[in-house]
Amino acid sequence: MAGKRDYYEVLGVDRGASAEEIKKAYRKLAMQYHPDKNKGDAGAEEKFKEIGEAYAVLNNAEKRARYDRFGHAAAGPGAGAGHGGPGGFEFDLSDALRQFMEGGMFGDMFGGGRGGGGGRSTKMRGSDIKVKIPLTLEEISTGTKKTIRLKRYRKCSVCGGSGAADSKSVQTCPTCRGQGQVRQVSRTILGQFVNVQTCPQCKGEGTIVASPCTTCNGEGREKREDTISVDIPQGVAEGHYLTLRGEGNAGPRNGPTGDLIALIEEKEHEYFVRERDDIYYTLTLSIPQLLLGDDVEVPTLTGRARLKIEPGTEPGKVLRMRNKGLPAVNGYGRGDELIEIKLYVPSKLSSEDRAAIEKLRDSENFKVKTNEKGFFERVREAFGS
Repeated sequence: MAGKRDYYEVLGVDRGASAEEIKKAYRKLAMQYHPDKNKGDAGAEEKFKEIGEAYAVLNNAEKRARYDRFGHAAAGPGAGAGHGGPGGFEFDLSDALRQFMEGGMFGDMFGGGRGGGGGRSTKMRGSDIKVKIPLTLEEISTGTKKTIRLKRYRKCSVCGGSGAADSKSVQTCPTCRGQGQVRQVSRTILGQFVNVQTCPQCKGEGTIVASPCTTCNGEGREKREDTISVDIPQGVAEGHYLTLRGEGNAGPRNGPTGDLIALIEEKEHEYFVRERDDIYYTLTLSIPQLLLGDDVEVPTLTGRARLKIEPGTEPGKVLRMRNKGLPAVNGYGRGDELIEIKLYVPSKLSSEDRAAIEKLRDSENFKVKTNEKGFFERVREAFGS
């Protein structure tokens, strides 16, 4: 997954973009980078495939939901049968071209698309809310539920989100006649040009409020303090985010509600350092423990465990405790706990300790044998000098 750009960034849309907005952005970019318009341009072809891959995910509700929760990690082992993107699919140029032909492209251009008649009035979408959720490795190991308190805009409790004092106060915009858009037609020697813009009076909503609600001043929303529970799946990592649809700020006058984006942060652990799904622990032992062996107790994410130290264990050796790490975010497999052995060297010695060590130094077993050729000698031999 390394190097892949965010799919929303690829299409140039916000995370809360509607299906229609995603489709519109895809249409525009696909036309721009289509291979037939950029013959021999390898960069344009790669761009076309990237656009098609992003659209294939974001245009599919199930794949988009997985991508919103886990990002490109959703394409890891167990995410599906393929290996290309979230949901497990392979993607190549033929997929992108097929999608371009079948995804409603020409139907929309020549009148065969979805929807028929009616206005184009739009409601302003509420903004997303971003929060950070700090987690311990223990919480990540098992999954957890977090309660978040936040202030956000919700529908006005008095007017129900309309922004009007009563139902009669909501009127069709006289400027655009409920279309939400105004068309300006100009004629030149080159022909007739039509310019379509958002209605300046109703801001694209198609309606205006004659008598605003006094509680929300016509906004249709009011700020409240709410408590939200967020279910955190096991195995998440720093930088992952969870998207809770519709839990952000409400849009003005019954506009679509934004999302709540919960960004995962990892708290620094007292003992462990995380590396993907593995955790690392440093175990410091004395010379007698390394020489004679020992049975020691080490911390794990679920408590304490016994670890056998074999006689003659050298400093720097890494011991592995299987399945004592973190679970994979997609639920398949679990990492290990890796224990690096370090030697404890006391800074002060008693006279008895010094005498014992002096005696050991003279023992044949403690004399360092340097029979191997040195590094520089091996280099000289390799170059024949």
